[in-house]
Amino acid sequence: MMRRLLVLMPLILAAAPAAAQPASGRPVDWEALRGEAVQILSEYIRINTTNAPGNEKAGAEYLARILEREGIEAQILDEEVLGAGRANLYARLRGDGSKRAIALVHHMDVVPASPQHWTVDPFAGLVRDGYVWGRGAIDMKGDGVAHLMAMIALKRSGVRLTRDIVYIANADEELGSTGAVAFVERHADLLRDVEYLITEGGDIPVENGRLQFYGVGVAEKRTLWQRLRVAGTPSHASRPTRENPVPRLVAALARIAQHETPLEVTAGVDKYFRDISRNYQGQQRAWLADVRAALGDPAAREWILSDVYWNAILRNTISLTVLTGSNKTNVIPAEAVAEIDIRLLPTANPDSVLAALKAIAADSAVTWQTLMPPKAPLENPVDTDLFRAIERAAHDRDPGALVTTPMFTAASDRPTYRRLGIITYGLDPFKVENAEHQKMMHGNDERLSIENLGWGTRFIYDILRYAQ
Repeated sequence: MMRRLLVLMPLILAAAPAAAQPASGRPVDWEALRGEAVQILSEYIRINTTNAPGNEKAGAEYLARILEREGIEAQILDEEVLGAGRANLYARLRGDGSKRAIALVHHMDVVPASPQHWTVDPFAGLVRDGYVWGRGAIDMKGDGVAHLMAMIALKRSGVRLTRDIVYIANADEELGSTGAVAFVERHADLLRDVEYLITEGGDIPVENGRLQFYGVGVAEKRTLWQRLRVAGTPSHASRPTRENPVPRLVAALARIAQHETPLEVTAGVDKYFRDISRNYQGQQRAWLADVRAALGDPAAREWILSDVYWNAILRNTISLTVLTGSNKTNVIPAEAVAEIDIRLLPTANPDSVLAALKAIAADSAVTWQTLMPPKAPLENPVDTDLFRAIERAAHDRDPGALVTTPMFTAASDRPTYRRLGIITYGLDPFKVENAEHQKMMHGNDERLSIENLGWGTRFIYDILRYAQ
């Protein structure tokens, strides 16, 4: 899942708010809390939850012990449906119930790591050179620990809560989202009073030491992965035949690859471009301030679409990613198979998109199989108490900073929870150096700075306080 999480330390130290004590209650020892967070993240990383197989139950049991030590009851759920070694975790810090609850959600599973390509053991949880190293540090055990420590800080401080704080750790986000699906389908009663939910999907990017914006993900693209297959007749490749399925599939794929999907500006994306326009000058600023009009100008269109992220949030995208035929050079295969990664805007109709692509492929010999049904469309409002709390906490740290609404082009568990009417925001509580993003996300030597972990914990704490 998307996240730009590596920090510039001087920027974080300079950005810490001068006063973030609760209006009532005991002061928080933030330095000591950060030390606890480092130890917990290190130990959490050591629990190898690589998916597959996951082993998230061990992670859930670890988190439950911490919560219960703090006097917060935790439940381990859904083992019977998720399979051996897998589970979800649920806990709740009680408020007075005068307002609806806020949920903090992260996933416990991580993507595989190849130790031979790392300079450290990816599951040692090493603390070195000001960082916590290991698979999951930024995706997304770091978020989970920041959520956990913010909730613990609220409890220890005794600040008055009008909203319950719900803490959820899900299994299997990286592959099938079965953890979130099981939780929503089996435990809707535990979520009935939840108004807002925070999880991954919003960046705080930094470019060459300069903060770009605080991103709050309000929308997310949907996957419509497809497997295409053409059957043929196997034979010796020294005698070419029209029954070779490979060129037929390749021709269909070429037609799909050459297709340009229509451009569309959704409400959240329009706001995002208007917001970031102030970071530009002259004609570029004017183009971004009215991106709908700019897309009608050839020069503006070329400039805007040259950015791969901007291009992706303005249209349905299609990436040809897998192609297989024979396993020997001199054998014509019995079939040729391809897989394509289709990502849909929230407004897109999956059936219509698929019908259009089949027409473009223009070959009835190509069979289509949906590998994963698309999730529900995800769009969230911004005129809410929680969004305003995020803005306030951001401006405590960076007065005048943009708080805007980038669209998440990858996938998260937010659409699953949105089905219950919960307003779901993507918010990664760490400042990001853009140059490190691609390298760190699902990459080698994944790590999160100690300063960033402390900063993110305090940021979440303030958001939760301000939303009361």
